[in-house]
Amino acid sequence: MVKFTKFSFKKLKYLNNDLTPGFVALFSGRMIQFAANGMLGLFLPVFLLQKTGRVDYVFLYYLIGSLFYILALPFLSSFIINKIGISRSLRISVIFDVLFYLCMIFIDKNVWLFLGLSVFILTLSRLTFWTPFHTDFAKFTNKIDRGKEISLMWATKAFLSILMPIAAGFLITIYGFNIVFVIVLILLASVVIPFLALPNAQETFSWTAWQTIKNLFKKDNRKLVVANIANGAENVVGLIIWPIFIWQILKGNFLEMGAISSGIILITILLQLIAGKYVDLLDKRSMLRWGTGFYAIGWLAKTFILTASQIFILGAYHSITQIFKDTPFDSLNYEIVADKGHYVDEFTVLREVSVHIGKIIMLALAVYLSLNFGLNITFILAALASLFINVL
Repeated sequence: MVKFTKFSFKKLKYLNNDLTPGFVALFSGRMIQFAANGMLGLFLPVFLLQKTGRVDYVFLYYLIGSLFYILALPFLSSFIINKIGISRSLRISVIFDVLFYLCMIFIDKNVWLFLGLSVFILTLSRLTFWTPFHTDFAKFTNKIDRGKEISLMWATKAFLSILMPIAAGFLITIYGFNIVFVIVLILLASVVIPFLALPNAQETFSWTAWQTIKNLFKKDNRKLVVANIANGAENVVGLIIWPIFIWQILKGNFLEMGAISSGIILITILLQLIAGKYVDLLDKRSMLRWGTGFYAIGWLAKTFILTASQIFILGAYHSITQIFKDTPFDSLNYEIVADKGHYVDEFTVLREVSVHIGKIIMLALAVYLSLNFGLNITFILAALASLFINVL
């Protein structure tokens, strides 16, 4: 069994406490996943567009994936947490991640068959990963240092993503997508190594599917639910619609697309760590209000983008302001969930369902807008959604 010991950041005068072995194992696995996602995260929506031939089909693909997930999550959460277990579930999720990208490799054999199969596998991957991950993260982080630990996670993601997009853009341009898929497969398969060191977090999922649905509409949970619906709606624009938009602006130049993305990431790393240091000292809600306000302005400005230089300038501005939105938001989210005691996993499911409801709403609107207007209109909706995150 792989074993991680406590890691001390106190010597670096960044954290007040040592990182727990559970956090180190979880963090290590996520670092490898970040490297893999850095290779393909920007390009996968474009890949799907090339295979389906229509942008509304891409949105429908992701919409169906989110719909399957939220329909299955309330019914299967009890089985995953109580029968499979949190740590084992995270290890199993690695298998589904590998199978998902195998579907992408063989998609040319039968596009619609492998797209359908990939949606099913993606649902299983999300079911076995996200609730266990967020539950473990809430349990293995320290309230005093949670903002810094979140920033450490995202700054590491940014660091690993500096070279990944430009490397992927180069490889895709020269060799095509399959070589990148193979590299991603190898990376994702190795995630199981740190996940073997995860302590067995003892949690029991006690809600039935009906109780989960009732709690979704419960007045006491309204702020948590609405804020995460808004976050999911905004998030899906950044992850799916924005990459397709800039690919179209850059006229299909994958290398330029990767280079611009890498340049934007480079200038945000230091600011992410600074944000984490102050989010634990300053009022998180005040920081969130300012962060979402400036972030919404970035979405509005993106509706007028026409050139590569504008993509870089506004992309850099947006990445910087996103730090001051996401860091306090994630920190508050984990604090709310962690304060629920034995209901950490139940409220994590509530959060996950809310996020994907937001994604479904935004993707449904994106399908309509893509058929009747331009993709940049969705940026206005993303700006509005950003402001609603403040209700948390």
